[in-house]
Amino acid sequence: MHTLPEVLVTDRTTASPPQSPYRSALAALSGTSIEWYDFYSFATAAAIVFNDVFFPADMPTTLKTISSFATFAVGFLLRPLGGIVFGHIGDRVGRKKTLIITLMMMGIASFAIGLLPTYDQVGALAPILLIVLRLIQGIAIGGEWGGAVLIAVENAPKGRATFFGSFAQLGSSVGALLSTGMFSLMNLFGEHAFNTWGWRVPFLASAVLVVIGLVVRTKLEDSPVMDEVHAEQKHGSTGKLPVVEVLRKDWKTVLVGVFSLATATGGYYVVTSYLLSYGTDDRHLSESMLLNGLSLAAFLELLVTPFLSLLGDKIGSHRVVVGGLAGVVLLAIPQFLVMGTGSVALIYLLMLAMRFVMSALYGPMAAILAEGFAPHVRYTGISLSYQICNLVFGGFAPVVAVWLSSLAGGAYWPPAAALMATSAVGIWCTLRLRTYHHQRVTTASPAAAATAVTVGV
Repeated sequence: MHTLPEVLVTDRTTASPPQSPYRSALAALSGTSIEWYDFYSFATAAAIVFNDVFFPADMPTTLKTISSFATFAVGFLLRPLGGIVFGHIGDRVGRKKTLIITLMMMGIASFAIGLLPTYDQVGALAPILLIVLRLIQGIAIGGEWGGAVLIAVENAPKGRATFFGSFAQLGSSVGALLSTGMFSLMNLFGEHAFNTWGWRVPFLASAVLVVIGLVVRTKLEDSPVMDEVHAEQKHGSTGKLPVVEVLRKDWKTVLVGVFSLATATGGYYVVTSYLLSYGTDDRHLSESMLLNGLSLAAFLELLVTPFLSLLGDKIGSHRVVVGGLAGVVLLAIPQFLVMGTGSVALIYLLMLAMRFVMSALYGPMAAILAEGFAPHVRYTGISLSYQICNLVFGGFAPVVAVWLSSLAGGAYWPPAAALMATSAVGIWCTLRLRTYHHQRVTTASPAAAATAVTVGV
């Protein structure tokens, strides 16, 4: 087995003393949990209620469903822009200040969604306002993920970047669990109450979470890597525009990173938002039953992600990701096939199995991307890969899944086949990322190697 050189996240002899890696991981977790809670609340509402609240009652059901998912999708249009803007700020000013801005933007937009008038009240203005707030969410989340990842990864001990980086990813699990839990709770008040006021509560409740997140993040210190970056800036050794340098020197890493993350982003929405819509609209399954199943799956993801990430530090993160992608290929068709049986036990079993293999993708994602870029452009580089992937494969995944299914008369196999194909491509791209990282480390100068990120063997 060929072992890559063990390199530290930063040179501790020239940087200020690092803060506790657990404190950094907790700060990353708390912030991303709130961000993703807001994001998944929108996704859930788009699947089960926005089609009736923000669109005309006489619109065809399929068109209303696609329109509802389209409001979810538009948020992804500005995510790359958010990655560029906040990536630049994060690479030049610091991770901490950037994360406070993105958290406030996301929280305010989410709270405002809970106050929006319906289509029956203001007509076409209702979906327009929804789209505007969704675009603000997209810009915010475009800059959030990269900074949260780096706060955790850049403060991690040697050889533990994958484990500590996974805490930022756990925010996705916590956010999904809180979101589906809140919607399940509101469903208990009955359909009429849910459709009139119950769906608003999860969005309004985000205000409390944002206050908690701000308290945590204002007490956070920037990562020691920023000391190195600021020193380079003083000597004029960094470019003025990180995005230009990334696209000029590391465009292959960005491109391969996009496709390696496709299943972890777009595939996730296929087996959550689209699966929820497919189960309720096409298979006439209980909405509450499916929401409870998704909550169980999110809880499982929360439990197993740290352990799979720790395994990545032991045997190699890329191997864990490849194994997870192979699992998605095997489970894609069974995941949808069991929806037709009506068996709650089988449906839950496949939901849990699919979320388990997908957890192998989420945990290592942070460190795998971070290792591909130099510190002074790292925020921009990982944000571009992740947010371009979300633009191409993420937000439009439920819309494309509905469209593919409608072409086949409502059959489940076209979305399942697309998920399998995407995962197969992801396996090849993940292996290419490892190759690119190996080439970068072996050809780097000693100074550059000192600030590289290592994610296991």
